Parts: sequence; structure tokens; C-alpha cells
Amino acid sequence: MKLAYAIVYCIVYPFFNLVHPCKVIGRENIPDGPAIFCPNHTRLSDPLMVAFALTLKHRPQVMAKAELLEIPVLGWILKKVGVFAVERGKSDVAAVKRAMQCLKSGDQLLMFPEGTRHKDGVLGEAKTGVAMLSVRTGAPIVPMYIPAEKKRFRPTAVVVGKPYLPRTETRKGSAEEYEAISRDLMVRIAALEVQAK
Repeated sequence: MKLAYAIVYCIVYPFFNLVHPCKVIGRENIPDGPAIFCPNHTRLSDPLMVAFALTLKHRPQVMAKAELLEIPVLGWILKKVGVFAVERGKSDVAAVKRAMQCLKSGDQLLMFPEGTRHKDGVLGEAKTGVAMLSVRTGAPIVPMYIPAEKKRFRPTAVVVGKPYLPRTETRKGSAEEYEAISRDLMVRIAALEVQAK
């Protein structure tokens, strides 16, 4: 996976960076070791912006909607670089196991906590998957913010917030605690918006 990721990265980066250059704010907050990167989601280009903001040093695996991996050729490439499918709208045990395995093995994970795009830039509610994975694996959450408006040939800010570990009363956490952690995550993402201006 690492070799395939590096090859695709080096091919795509020069062209993407020409049209949509990224201005990374808070790069010092990017941790080494397992972590869950959690940006808001407004455009299809967001995963590439996160990948290029993290540089080749960090190669996160990515949880994406299953339909994306069913596209001929593109789906095959995505699988090779560490993208795995999640069936939205239902409990996907296989996707959860893959994500937990990723973090427990020391790798990093990219998840969009809202679960879908919000093209108007208004933040949506976060699903509880990020909270559950962080609590169960001990991997810190890294909030990120990407503006909805992305002008061609002009830098788009990608803001990386400080990593943190959510606290729970019990080791595995409860559904109510996951919901509280998810709400707090979106508050932290929203707070980063001011740095993108």
C-alpha cells in the first residue's frame, strides 16, 4: 500500500497543486503514530487536500462510501492506496474492524465525521464512529477545517487543530458519551474556521 500511495501521490500532486494549492496552517499539530484526522466535508477534492497537507510522511487510510470504490479503474486505484469502503446508513461491522485494525497497528486514519458532504459549508452533525474508534483504540482525534470555497490557482487553507483524547467514564464509553464527543468534535472543527481567513 505504501508504494502505491507514494506513486499515486507523486503523479497527482503536481497537477492538483497547480490548480488547487494548499496553505497548511497548524502543521506542527500533525502527530506521529496512530491518529484519526477529522475534517469537515464540502467537496470531492477534500480527501486530496488532506493527503497533500499531511505530506508523504503521513499516509492515512481512508474510510469512504462504498459507491466510490465500485467505479471502474478509480475504485481499484483507491483500494491500492488504502481507501476502504463503508456502507452508509447501516452498521458496517467490517468497516469498523478495518478501522480499528488500522489504528491498533499504528497507522493513521482519515474520516469525515459528518459522513457526507455539506456543499453550503454549514457544518452538519457528526456521526459517532470517530468517537467510538478513538475511545476503543486510544488514538487521538485531530480536528481539521477546510473552507467550502476553493478558488482555482489560489491557495486554500487547510487548518490542522491540536490532537486530543476524549474522556469517558468507562473504558469502552457509552452511546451518550459518543454523542457528546461527536458534538464537541464539530465545535472544535468550527473553531478552526477563523484561522482559515
